[in-house]
Amino acid sequence: MMEYIVKGYEPKAIFEYFEQICAIPRSSGNEKGVADYLEAFANQHGLFCYRDELHNVVIKKAGSKGCEHLPAVMLQGHTDMVCEKNAGTVHDFDNEGIHLEVKDGFLCAKGTTLGADNGIAVAMMLALLADDTIKHPPLECVFTVQEETGLFGAVALDGSVLSAKTMINLDSEEEGIATVSCAGGMRIRLHKTIDWAKTESSLGLEIAIRGLLGGHSGADIHLEHANANKVMGRILYAVLLETQANLVAIDGGSKDNAIARECDCTLAFSTEEERKKAKTIITAVAKDIYDEVSAAEPDFRVELKEPNSLPQQMMSKDTTDAIVKLVFLAPNGMRKRNVLAGGFVVCSVNLGVIKTDSTEVVVYFSPRSSVASLQQETKKELQLLSDLFGCKLTCDSQYPGWSYAETSQIRDLFKESYSTLFGGELKIEAIHAGLECGLFIDKLSGLDAIAVGPTMFGCHTPDERLELASCERVWKLLIDVLDRLAKA
Repeated sequence: MMEYIVKGYEPKAIFEYFEQICAIPRSSGNEKGVADYLEAFANQHGLFCYRDELHNVVIKKAGSKGCEHLPAVMLQGHTDMVCEKNAGTVHDFDNEGIHLEVKDGFLCAKGTTLGADNGIAVAMMLALLADDTIKHPPLECVFTVQEETGLFGAVALDGSVLSAKTMINLDSEEEGIATVSCAGGMRIRLHKTIDWAKTESSLGLEIAIRGLLGGHSGADIHLEHANANKVMGRILYAVLLETQANLVAIDGGSKDNAIARECDCTLAFSTEEERKKAKTIITAVAKDIYDEVSAAEPDFRVELKEPNSLPQQMMSKDTTDAIVKLVFLAPNGMRKRNVLAGGFVVCSVNLGVIKTDSTEVVVYFSPRSSVASLQQETKKELQLLSDLFGCKLTCDSQYPGWSYAETSQIRDLFKESYSTLFGGELKIEAIHAGLECGLFIDKLSGLDAIAVGPTMFGCHTPDERLELASCERVWKLLIDVLDRLAKA
């Protein structure tokens, strides 16, 4: 019998389902286990279940009594999660579930991401499917995969399985706000082949960027959190301007759609004098950066360590120069706001990951824009950067934006329901993050969509936390809207 962590909050079923799926490893590309769980759930409740090769799952439930003839309503969320952990946290995301704790009304994980983005959507859909007392039209609950790495599941899902004309996406992150438009995106990687040279001495210096907040590269990009990869680029460029040093390795960030919180680099020096000079430069630059960011990110720090030895190979001077200058010059952060719409971000790019392996250094970017021409300009800039430093550019995971609909029945129903239940006005907004709604609108002509969800903070970081009381209010809103649809 499972020992549940969340107690004293309603509806109980939502939190129990969420804790059950938290026990299942579900990183992007590793969704088979949670798909098995969903399929078993459908069979247990006698519900129609469709599952494809990627492990997307669709579970259908007939309308409640008297509503069987109504058009189907789609509810949708994704089963995968971003897997981030704090330095020093030992956790195997491929084989280990999430370790939960409740703090001050919030559900959190111990040293890792929580996965409420978007596991809470999965739990809400399961609670709805399991409850035969709720009045609703026919339901098509869609559980997609690999959303966090490029919306691959939504791209691949066969639209002919679905008939819905109304979509309620449950991947929004703030109660009281409904999302009705979002940016499109893509994934771009710059590959630089490494020219290796023999390490000339054992004089090395390990540089670690720590203590940054990070965040979601769409939802949090306007907060202008420092990016650890860009901080490292600034430090390394300052070092190379005044010393002779070679890169041994550089690795930062873990997801291209998360603002990098940490970055690590190892440099090789031929003399102790050069290493000492580099340490002085790094200390000075780190102080400048701390002064710039400490008001918002007081835990920022640069850690230096002299290793006992170095690998036999280091990157050549040419490769070192190319990588450092590329990272230093790389675009990152907000690129354009709409000043007529309250400063809404319309174009950005995130330098999410830098990886070194035995043959190449790969730099990962996640550009976003709600304006197609601006997205293409970002791609051109990255192509030029790639050409200048002898890299190869690859691009994939392109997905469309979701345009605002002038008229929307589902939007109107949510606004009416919210006002009736809570006495306030539901805020309607467009977001810079990417949602799967645009892909489903392309698949299902005339689909009327909205995105809602409970309040959560720190998505894509180990600080992720879910407000438990918010889940109950969003649940009440969802049930009331389904009841209104059943009467429409």
